[in-house]
Amino acid sequence: MTAPLTPPHQQPPNDPWQKSDAGAVPPFEPAADEGPSLSMEVARAALVVAAMTVAGVALGLLWMWLAPRVPLVSTDKAVFLQDTEGEEAVGADGTFVLLALAFGAVSAAVVFWFNRRGGIPPVVALALGGLFGSLLAWGIGVWGGPDDVVARAREVGQGVPFDAPLELAAKGALLAWPLAALLVHLALTALFGPRDPEPEWELPPYYGAPMTAPEPPPGHAPGAAEPPQAGGVDGWPA
Repeated sequence: MTAPLTPPHQQPPNDPWQKSDAGAVPPFEPAADEGPSLSMEVARAALVVAAMTVAGVALGLLWMWLAPRVPLVSTDKAVFLQDTEGEEAVGADGTFVLLALAFGAVSAAVVFWFNRRGGIPPVVALALGGLFGSLLAWGIGVWGGPDDVVARAREVGQGVPFDAPLELAAKGALLAWPLAALLVHLALTALFGPRDPEPEWELPPYYGAPMTAPEPPPGHAPGAAEPPQAGGVDGWPA
């Protein structure tokens, strides 16, 4: 006679072969706040590019208003600079650079204020928006001046000074706005951006277990003296 087997779905609580749930790994649960989706971030980046491009109109108008103009004068033969040693051309480039730096700092601060999480889309949007806005401002400044210098000289008459078209001699000034925006945004993110939580290190269970002395060999009583070794002093043969 043999004892009836216990059904597998009715195992006793002290069954050593039953797997314990104490060390089971809980299922992964995503964080509650995962931030906006990628499509939303791309839409916000496109909005930033459009807003900065439109702001290029304001930059172009300010450049036309504040930049010094190069005076020209005409004779019966050609059109010449009124002051050959003037620095008005350099002043026009410097004015554009200073205004672009200011626009870059303000645009970076506004973008960081509305999106403090950082990420790649806002950075790309600042770079592209600053470049497009600078190109639009350059075009507006050039468009605001006279197109045909000879026709303008004939209109005002000989010996009468008139302003030359506004030009941007240093084309590298077009990068002032995007570079300023990137640097200011990077600084704001480093100073006031969210910090990642530091990981908590947990030691395995065996690190906290007390250390025990090794068990003595069989037949050796605890506390008994070691048997003397054969030979003389310090193990040398007698």
